[in-house]
Amino acid sequence: MEIGISTFVETTPDVKTGEVISHAQRLREVVEEIVLADQVGLDVFGVGEHHREDYAASSPAVVLAAAAPQTKRIRLTSAVTVLSSADPVRVFQDFATLDAVSNGRAEIMAGRGSFIESFPLFGNDLKDYDELFEEKLDLLLKIRESEKVTWQGKFRPAIHNRGVYPRPVQNPLPVWIGSGGNSESVVRAGLLGLPLVLAIIGGSPLQFAPLVELYKKAATHAGHDATKLPVASHSHGFIADYTELAADKFYPSTQQAMNKLGKERGWGPYTRATFDYARSFEGALYVGDPEYVASKIIHLRKNVGITRFMLHVPVGTMPHDDVMRAIELLGKEVAPRVREEVAKWEVENEAK
Repeated sequence: MEIGISTFVETTPDVKTGEVISHAQRLREVVEEIVLADQVGLDVFGVGEHHREDYAASSPAVVLAAAAPQTKRIRLTSAVTVLSSADPVRVFQDFATLDAVSNGRAEIMAGRGSFIESFPLFGNDLKDYDELFEEKLDLLLKIRESEKVTWQGKFRPAIHNRGVYPRPVQNPLPVWIGSGGNSESVVRAGLLGLPLVLAIIGGSPLQFAPLVELYKKAATHAGHDATKLPVASHSHGFIADYTELAADKFYPSTQQAMNKLGKERGWGPYTRATFDYARSFEGALYVGDPEYVASKIIHLRKNVGITRFMLHVPVGTMPHDDVMRAIELLGKEVAPRVREEVAKWEVENEAK
């Protein structure tokens, strides 16, 4: 069971003061968070790609590369790379470079993206949303399979027997498929034999169990060993020394961020009642003290089949010290409990 962190490097106004942290400062803070995550024994750190004022990381590979020389073990991934509006050649080159700098610790999470700012920015039409992703993913996978590439598609100029460099330390460079719970994307990942990341940020996490089964069936149908394919969750949450403190610290920025997105997307208001329900044991928020958060992650593993858990923190802008404390607690207290319990559970299952 792998445990890690994901972040969108948000720069929303501080809930209390209204001040907005600079992109530069927030990026430097994230590098510190990655270094700490490595020091406390976490397995993976993911940085999401966005192209708007309230998110600072338009280039996850560069952010991760800044932390790579200061870390030793932690895996470094995008969360996600908006592949539909990117050039797969450049994506591969960036992450192959990160792989070299980190000595084989880079990963790509490829997704279509729930934010659309990158599409007009890079000259893509939203009506081609699905087709773009399918074509770009096809090219990305061909590049990682072969040093010399010959390829032709609809949206990008053809490539005729050209080399793509540098080549990564890992062969193949890991490519995960990110999904918000769309059955088509889950089946696609399974048929391709690629690891799956599910954004479990609402409702009951147990509702994702049928999607995991669908993914595994698709993988088996295509001839892949589904037992060897990892499945990850990307889930909002926060950890503090006791549960009510965690809730009180995490709610204000979460409410602000969710209400802002809600206005853009037509959602209803995000209230304390909404928040408290979501942080209940059956909800999708992992907010509480280390024991409570660990118990929810174990529950997710046993009932959904998640093999990598990524706590997304912060949501909105929170004090850097609070985020660092949450990372420390996740690594030093939550992760050991989860790993120990999951290991026991697997031994018991094998005995049966």
